[in-house]
Amino acid sequence: MYTLMATNPAGLVVLTGKTALVTGAGRGIGQAVARQLAAAGASVMINDIDRDALFETGHLIGEAGGHVKAMPGDLTSPEFPQKLVDAAVNGFGSLDIIVNNAGYTWDNVIQKTTDEQFQAMLDIHVVAPFRVLRAASAWLRDTAKKEIAEGRPVMRKVVNITSVSGTDGNAGQSGYSSGKAAVIGLTKTIAKEWGRYNVNVNAVGFSMIDTRMMKPMGEDSVIEMKGQKIPIGVQPAMLGAVERFVPLRRMGTVEEAAGPVLFFCSPLSDFVTGECLICGGGARS
Repeated sequence: MYTLMATNPAGLVVLTGKTALVTGAGRGIGQAVARQLAAAGASVMINDIDRDALFETGHLIGEAGGHVKAMPGDLTSPEFPQKLVDAAVNGFGSLDIIVNNAGYTWDNVIQKTTDEQFQAMLDIHVVAPFRVLRAASAWLRDTAKKEIAEGRPVMRKVVNITSVSGTDGNAGQSGYSSGKAAVIGLTKTIAKEWGRYNVNVNAVGFSMIDTRMMKPMGEDSVIEMKGQKIPIGVQPAMLGAVERFVPLRRMGTVEEAAGPVLFFCSPLSDFVTGECLICGGGARS
């Protein structure tokens, strides 16, 4: 079980009065991000395709005194992102932070990668974030114009999650790497489109974070997506080589991964936009 911090580690981030939307919040990095945002005072709308895991996150946040609403559902369903955004705005009256975190891996060398497999990686890693941002665009734009006209501009935040597989490539991950690279392009483009509306749009890329995707691969290491049983995890030999791959000589924790996301969600990043920050202990894929 993760420890919910009363504040961020530096004690600097205060998000009272803000509303955040976090996808893929059922476990791992997404859960850690949602809990740190709530600990900093934000009201949090959380989403995950795994209903039980999502409600467990909601319970942990609520038990710690945070304000949270949960909406399970499949982000790759074309209509769902709009419903999720509407639920956040209607439920809390605002939308100030969007963290597009949901994702998974479905790996294979290119000659064994099917069209379905490749498209699934694009759908979750770049199409779903695109639809979430498009769904939020009208509310963000109209609200910002009103605030600017009244002389009280408000900074809002988008953080898209990517990977060193997207920045550097990774053997066996043509689909995953392509999706994660594409979301960087989306990030930089929306940063230029939404700067006039006082929205910072950035990305955080991860490598070697201790989640279920980095556990030793075995017979039980599978997730089920739309009827497909997809192997997850890594070969044990790779885990044994962490000290060689990572200058800090260990994997990062999910709380450490959530830190850069919290930075981009906070006033500390008000003059930072269109950037991709790598959080991987110095590792490259």
